[in-house]
Amino acid sequence: MEPFRVQVPEADLDDLRRRLSTVRWPRELPDVGWTRGVPLGYLRELVEYWRTDYDWRAAEERLNQLPNFITEIDGARIHFLHVRSPEPHATPLLLTHGWPGSVVEFLDVIGPLTDPAAHGGDPADAFHLVIPSLPGFGFSGPTDEAGWGVNRVARAWAELMSRLGYDSYGAQGGDWGSFVSLELARVDPEHVVAVHVNLLLTVPSGDPAEMAALTEADQARLGRLARYDAELSGYLRLQSTRPQTVAYALTDSPVGQLAWIVEKFFEWTGSKDSPEDAVDRDVLLTNVTIYWLTATAGSSAELHYEAAADLGALFTGAPPHPVGKPMGVAVFGADPTPPVRSIAERAYPTITHWSEFDRGGHFAALEQPDLFVEDVRDFFRPFRT
Repeated sequence: MEPFRVQVPEADLDDLRRRLSTVRWPRELPDVGWTRGVPLGYLRELVEYWRTDYDWRAAEERLNQLPNFITEIDGARIHFLHVRSPEPHATPLLLTHGWPGSVVEFLDVIGPLTDPAAHGGDPADAFHLVIPSLPGFGFSGPTDEAGWGVNRVARAWAELMSRLGYDSYGAQGGDWGSFVSLELARVDPEHVVAVHVNLLLTVPSGDPAEMAALTEADQARLGRLARYDAELSGYLRLQSTRPQTVAYALTDSPVGQLAWIVEKFFEWTGSKDSPEDAVDRDVLLTNVTIYWLTATAGSSAELHYEAAADLGALFTGAPPHPVGKPMGVAVFGADPTPPVRSIAERAYPTITHWSEFDRGGHFAALEQPDLFVEDVRDFFRPFRT
């Protein structure tokens, strides 16, 4: 393991600004808003801000204030943050992001989770944090070989925690981080004490009795999942079938990369008029800029390809593999795929904690850091040694 600093050559930033100044813009139908994708007027203004006002060096400095490391696991370069608590008996916790996210999602929760006393909390709730970049994402990419599906990532995380000397630890994740965290409990049950997720897909099995028992609110949640599958998952169809083709456009055009990601920060959050209703503009651009500067649009899409069969099975209502560790589920109201509790508890009988929040969405730690921190603390409290 080697210390790592984020140090982007100035030439790369000059190239980004040059590309942002020579955009070939498409036409747009009048008065369609966000219904057909990212609005032209909004994106043009955001691109100009990215080109002239956004400060990557400030973002770089913030990242470098944290302990960054690089190691190699199973042939892949793995970047991670390792932030130890000042509390000697803190519980180790591994946080995993998803797509189109990055370690940036967790920046606002690192302080409260590692040093609760300094943030008005109980020192007994402290965590040592390990926050890796998924293989093929950002500073962990690009990957050089196929096969990096959820199981392989989970096994790599188990190896990472072993190398760091953690004999027992918790796991937390949203989006792909949820899948990886649950799989981690399956592949490393001797060391994972419990798992907390803020995404859990619940698809009915097709049993008439199960459907008859659903409440009106449950049916509404299934309707939102159906809308996601029918309308909001176009990116998933492409990235899970032809990630290489998508990579050419996104790796060559920063505006294409921006639109591809910013659409999700509008549709999957508590946004009303623009993504900045839910997420700070500079933080959003930092996340996008990491994908751009590391040229990992294509390699990050490969996870969708590798996991396509597993996702397809879940969407048909196939039962998931059991998780033999206590589970906590946090449901944030604006997430496009909210779980149905009765289906979740039948599929995952080890669920011991269930929280519902009317604020926040898919990027919970980024949108509602205070709610996220409190729920993580509450869930893991019984499992501290």
